[in-house]
Amino acid sequence: MNPFTIRLNLHGDLDFFLRSRAPGHSIERSLSEKTSVKDAIESFGIPHPEVDVILANGRPVNFDYALTDDADIDLYPVVISSPTFKYKRLQLIRWSRFVADVHLGKLARDLRLLGFDVAYDPNAEDRQLLRTMERENRALLTRDRRLLMHAVVKTGYCPRSQNAYEQIVEVIRRFDLLDSVNPFTRCLRCNAPLRKVPKAGVIKRLEPLTKIYYKQFRLCIGCGQIYWAGSHFSKLQQRLEKIRAHCQAPGSRN
Repeated sequence: MNPFTIRLNLHGDLDFFLRSRAPGHSIERSLSEKTSVKDAIESFGIPHPEVDVILANGRPVNFDYALTDDADIDLYPVVISSPTFKYKRLQLIRWSRFVADVHLGKLARDLRLLGFDVAYDPNAEDRQLLRTMERENRALLTRDRRLLMHAVVKTGYCPRSQNAYEQIVEVIRRFDLLDSVNPFTRCLRCNAPLRKVPKAGVIKRLEPLTKIYYKQFRLCIGCGQIYWAGSHFSKLQQRLEKIRAHCQAPGSRN
C-alpha cells in the first residue's frame, strides 16, 4: 500500500491530550497500512472515550472506520448541547455510576457527597478498576490516558485539572449531573446509601454532647457509620452551593 497522510483537526479541548499544543489544533501523520480511525486517534494520545463525533472528509464515521487514503479527520469532544452535534454521537452523555482511580480520592469523596455512586479503592490496580467498571457498568474516571484507552472502556473521562474542586465541576458538566445532585444521601467512607434513623436507634453510639444538641441522624446501610448535621455541615452546604453556581455559570465547557 502506498503511504498516505491523515490530518486530525481537534475541536474543543481535545488538544489537552497532545504532548505539545499544535498551532491551529491540527496535526498530521503519514501511514503506510490500513488503520482504524480509533487506532489513529489514540496514536496521538487522545483516548477514544473523549471523542464524541468523528468526521472523515466531512462524513460522520465510527471508531471502526478504516483509513486507507489521505483524509481530513475532524474530532469533537463531548458537548451536551451544540448545533454542531447533529451527527451520530459516539459517547453517552448522562451517567451517574463511576469508578475512580487511586489518584482521584478527593473527587470520589466529593461525588459521594453529592449523592453519586462512586466505587473507589485506594489500593486498586488497573486490572481491578477495569473489572469493576465492566462488572458494575460504571464510567471510568482517571487521569491515566493509557488506562482510558483500554479496549474495554466504553464510557470514561480524564479530568483536565489536578484541583479537586475543578475536577468535580468538570465531571458534573461532562455527564450532565447537575439536576441529579442529591447531597448527604451516600456514605463518604464506603459509598453505600444512607437511611434516616430515629435518635433512639443510635443513641447508645453517640457522644454526650451529640445526644444533647442533635435530633436527626442518618445511618449507612453498609458500614454502619452515623451521620448528622454537625458543626461542619454549614461549610459543606456552602461548598455545594459554590459547585452548583460554578456549574451553571456561562462559558462552561459543555
